[in-house]
Amino acid sequence: MSHEEILDLSQRWADAERRADATALDTLLADDFVGIGPFGFVLNRQQWLDRYRSGDLKNDAFTLGDVSVREYGDTAITVGLQTQQTSYRGQPSSGRFRVTQVAVQQAGRWLIAGVQLSGPIPDVPPGPLGVASQGSASTRG
Repeated sequence: MSHEEILDLSQRWADAERRADATALDTLLADDFVGIGPFGFVLNRQQWLDRYRSGDLKNDAFTLGDVSVREYGDTAITVGLQTQQTSYRGQPSSGRFRVTQVAVQQAGRWLIAGVQLSGPIPDVPPGPLGVASQGSASTRG
């Protein structure tokens, strides 16, 4: 296993997501894949693919960057920054999210067994402890 193989897998996943290519995703996801969306919903492999097959999920833009890899034998974990211009059933679901992927080696090939997205990352700069500032607090005198 190498970092390059895992980075390549993550990039192929992002490219397939950008293109809404369920056929390509079908080759990248493990049979027992689980995806957790930014608002806590949980999708199995079939449900993840069906979002594209149905046409319900549409991506105008989708990128994955700032990816780090940690390896654990036949398992690897990546953490990156996903940025998307997306709609689901006509409703906007665009934003920036931290994405964690779990990749596993099965039958001699790497597959994505899990994806979990953070909630949307605000566009305001982080304050103390990396928490996004929501404006200044006021005090009463």
